[in-house]
Amino acid sequence: MSEHRFQQTIKELDEMKLVGLRVQCPGDQYINEISKASMELQQRINEIKQVINPSFQIGAFVVDNTTDEEDGYWVCVEVKEYENIPEGMVVLTVPSQKYGAIRHTGFNNMIRNSYETLHKWIEEKGLKRLKDKWHLEIYYSWQDPINVDALLLDTVI
Repeated sequence: MSEHRFQQTIKELDEMKLVGLRVQCPGDQYINEISKASMELQQRINEIKQVINPSFQIGAFVVDNTTDEEDGYWVCVEVKEYENIPEGMVVLTVPSQKYGAIRHTGFNNMIRNSYETLHKWIEEKGLKRLKDKWHLEIYYSWQDPINVDALLLDTVI
């Protein structure tokens, strides 16, 4: 499947409570390790209480992380409230934020190109990327690496 890009836009999201798995590894291994964590989360989804939508997975990361607590990539689902967190899983509360957004469909390894398009658009709009804040990726389809469907959200002001 070829890569398709959609219109860039600004989105404001309310606070999100996330439960899932944290991935930490060398940079070149993230694409494989995130995929493994995503599949594990899918297999363990029934262990998580108060899931808002089990059909979506949410990735979270800080581009310029300065602390060990922010290092890595979180593969999660959104929950209404934290309750009985399964063993080996983590919680993450992402505050209400404004994002530059673009939808990516197609090859997983082409997401970087969609980000480049988004970053250029953000700059053209006179917005500033907040690289020290949480950025999100909402995955509508992730099982097939050549047919990924994700909303990429880059925090801005």
